[in-house]
Amino acid sequence: MATSSVSFKSREDHRKQLELEEARKAGLAPAEVDEDGKEINPHIPQYMSSAPWYLNAERPSLKHQRKWKSDPNYTKAWYDRGAKIFQADKFRKGACENCGAMTHGKKSCMERPRKLGAKWTNMHIAPDEKVETFELDYDGKRDRWNGFEPSTYARVVERFESREEARRKYLKEQQIKKLEEKQGNQNNEDAVSDEDDDEDELKVDEAKVDESKQMDFAKVEKRVRTTGGGSTGTVRNLRIREDTAKYLLNLDVNSAYYDPKTRSMREDPLPDTDPNEKFYGGDNQNRVGGQALEFKQLNIHSWEAFEKGQDIHMQAAPSQAELLFRNFKIIKEKLKSQNKDAIMEKYGNAASEEAIPRELLLGQSEREVEYDRAGRIIKGQEVVLPRSKYEEDVYINNHTCVWGSWWKDHQWGYKCCKQLIRNSYCTGSAGIEAAEAAAELMKANIARKEASEDAPVQNEEKRLATWGTEVPQDLVLDEKLLAEALKKEDQKKKEEKDERKRKYNVKWNDEVTAEDMEAYRMKRIHHDDPMKDFLH
Repeated sequence: MATSSVSFKSREDHRKQLELEEARKAGLAPAEVDEDGKEINPHIPQYMSSAPWYLNAERPSLKHQRKWKSDPNYTKAWYDRGAKIFQADKFRKGACENCGAMTHGKKSCMERPRKLGAKWTNMHIAPDEKVETFELDYDGKRDRWNGFEPSTYARVVERFESREEARRKYLKEQQIKKLEEKQGNQNNEDAVSDEDDDEDELKVDEAKVDESKQMDFAKVEKRVRTTGGGSTGTVRNLRIREDTAKYLLNLDVNSAYYDPKTRSMREDPLPDTDPNEKFYGGDNQNRVGGQALEFKQLNIHSWEAFEKGQDIHMQAAPSQAELLFRNFKIIKEKLKSQNKDAIMEKYGNAASEEAIPRELLLGQSEREVEYDRAGRIIKGQEVVLPRSKYEEDVYINNHTCVWGSWWKDHQWGYKCCKQLIRNSYCTGSAGIEAAEAAAELMKANIARKEASEDAPVQNEEKRLATWGTEVPQDLVLDEKLLAEALKKEDQKKKEEKDERKRKYNVKWNDEVTAEDMEAYRMKRIHHDDPMKDFLH
């Protein structure tokens, strides 16, 4: 009862709240006020005005809909790398024992471990680093170029130039050695003239090297990802300089996404243009064509074969998987051709070169046939009627008509015996008469049953309920007899519980009245009822 009262109370409160909201919308009641004293529009939907449960809102408000996470500490800046703030002259208490800086400890010191640290030597004290603690905003966290300094690329240029200079020197030395071996000891004038030729050969070699590099520009190498998140290989996904760049094909902001760091555009930038006029359809076109599609089919075949019990694995034994896939395709083609030949052999081939007989093709011919008055042929041959490949005029099970010659109640049957069963035996006119008699008898029985149900009950005497029967709907019980039966049932329950009160001479009565049966139903314990312990 407590549960029902609480639910009723909450329903009543909910109904009152809905009525109050309707009155506010109609302008009959004042609008609700939030925490700041501002009125809330009553026409705002409830799913917008109600705050989430985790905010613990005590009063209705629209504060949760506003930008509540506006922290002034958010920034897009980056750390000032390598900046120093203070240079000490002597060791300070609490500083790093290795280098003497106050901003870190000995464990996190990035300098080389000294034999004697700054704590004991009091010399070469490292300056304190600039420690910054700021929180990045949404864009600052996701900016991959945040903190990048273009000036650091000068080191890469210097390294490249030094490597090129070393290569030129090495090539020069090699060419001088070859010339010395060929010409031997010659005059200085010849050596000077040969130096010009060597420089020309060096230029030719450099051009050859550049051409070999240019050939690899369109090559896409596989990136090998490491645990640190980087890659051990390089991606040469460059374009030919005369072609239009990917990101310039479609300047719409909502078109295919282009990643500038990896130079990849997976989707098609111009999906609506003619495919014959397009030279670039997105990086995903390499996944659905060529050997990529064959490799995908090979993987699918190995998975399905493994699920069906074959010992096959694409990564462990790729050669075995490919060989099984080839055999599978050959067997599949053989089965297809066998099925095709069997179907053509059974039903024929309409596309074959065999001419169809004119009787079947047109059903007529130009042959001249002359008849007499009696219908006999005087001149010519009798016309051959086309015959079907199916059997005609064949009657089964002693029927005189074919199946489908009779129709009744949306069912086909035989006209000779009016039976609706396909493989039945023909019974002739006797079967028709028997079926009609059975139908009339059924109609009479249905009418008799309807008449008996409509007729009033003549005997209104109290019917006795028997064990195992259902309770009739028109059962009338006597209240006094029912009260006595309930007392007897309670006494019987007590005797069953307490064995000491059980008598020796137990009387048994087979006659059970409707009141006794009703008392038994009211007092019996339903073992499947979860409230049985609560009630008793």
